[in-house]
Amino acid sequence: MDRTLDYYNKNAKKFFEDTINVDMSFLYQMFLKYIPARGKILDLGSGSGRDTKYFLERGFSVVATDASPEMVKISTEYTGIQTLHMSFDELNFVEEFDGVWACASLLHVKRSEIDDILYKIRRALKPNGILYASFKYGNKEEYREDGRYFNYYDEDAFSELLKNHPYFKLLETAITTDVRKDRANEKWLNVILKRV
Repeated sequence: MDRTLDYYNKNAKKFFEDTINVDMSFLYQMFLKYIPARGKILDLGSGSGRDTKYFLERGFSVVATDASPEMVKISTEYTGIQTLHMSFDELNFVEEFDGVWACASLLHVKRSEIDDILYKIRRALKPNGILYASFKYGNKEEYREDGRYFNYYDEDAFSELLKNHPYFKLLETAITTDVRKDRANEKWLNVILKRV
């Protein structure tokens, strides 16, 4: 993930500007209907802090994490809470969260490593806790010219992945189009999972 982190460290300001005003209301609603009022949320790979701020403003308790030191600085400044500098493999929370929000973050985890990360997320969730995750839509892995790694899932590929994780129950899927102006032709797989 080093080249991916390098990209976000070098492009943190531009990434913030490109994503901060994206309308996520449909996905927030999809996730938050499962989270109790004033519940505790882990924003895993918080990036700009956009989603953390939204959750905080609605009375939720939020722990935000990001692996990019530059994104941590931006998120901390934007949200007013300290974003933790933490990679996915450093997750060590135990039954602490009502929900984990992993918006466009787990797509940077290699398929050879994602089983371990999903186990750590399950461990971080309270019983019956909820995971939201989003992936670029497809069934492949790739490195972009800018150095970033991406892991794409469609419904079939994600169903295969879940066979290794019987402690997660798939509650919902939604296919959405990218809401950024220059990305209207890109699709996303959004999933809601429940720890069982």
